[in-house]
Amino acid sequence: MQPNMKEMMRQAQRLQAKISQLQEELAQRKVEASAGGGMVRAVANGKSEIVSISIEKEVVNPDDVDMLQDLVLAAVNEAIARAKEMTEEEMSKITGGLRVPGLF
Repeated sequence: MQPNMKEMMRQAQRLQAKISQLQEELAQRKVEASAGGGMVRAVANGKSEIVSISIEKEVVNPDDVDMLQDLVLAAVNEAIARAKEMTEEEMSKITGGLRVPGLF
């Protein structure tokens, strides 16, 4: 291989190692979102997985299940959006804003 090609391969390997390490770190980081004035909270990790949901008992009304479902859905969707945003932000620091397919 030519010297430039070898250096490019080394840089790619270093970048891959940094990305792998960041992915592991992000899996441990959490973001929270809420709906209904904090009555429903959802927590997601950096892999966009919901890790917990909490619901205040005051919002549980058997006669209005639709409202509770809407609040849960809103909190979950916002938590996932925040997790993705956090991941993209951290990855762009490593990749210099370059969108690498399959990373996030």
